[in-house]
Amino acid sequence: MDDPRSRFTRLYDEHYRRVLAYALTHADQGVAEDVVSETFLVAWRRLDDLPAAELPWLLGVARNMLRRQRDGGHRRRALAERAAELTTPADLAAWDVAEHVVEREAALDALACLPERDVELLTLITWHGLSPREAARVLGCSAATLFVRLHRARKRLARALEAAPARSARPLRRVAGEAAR
Repeated sequence: MDDPRSRFTRLYDEHYRRVLAYALTHADQGVAEDVVSETFLVAWRRLDDLPAAELPWLLGVARNMLRRQRDGGHRRRALAERAAELTTPADLAAWDVAEHVVEREAALDALACLPERDVELLTLITWHGLSPREAARVLGCSAATLFVRLHRARKRLARALEAAPARSARPLRRVAGEAAR
């Protein structure tokens, strides 16, 4: 029997063009070339398991790769379309990286001024996405107690944001408004 490199070289030389032609009938050139590369990578990894009818097996692998590419493309397009639906022209005009850096720094400074119990409560709700009832379970208190603590923590956060330096007053008003909800 041939050594693995020779066997793979023969397999590649004999079937590359036909696998590429198959892929090109289902995808554009860039995608087709990627699919063929991945198909032969699978063939290399499974060289000892290849059936005697190599071409049908290679085309089956290419077909599966094309299907995965297509499914992934559909998911990416659907996600991009959904994001586009949710993004308004005002969002695009308002996006300013520097403003968001200032907002983040101001919010972190304000959080640093709060008692640890407030920070934990606010991060459970805001950053970790727990509902108030779930956060109450984590903190070992009733939901009613948590709602009172949350209200007070948000008020303290709003005051801390208001006390921040004037250089970031515009972004802070927006963050404080979100925190007061």
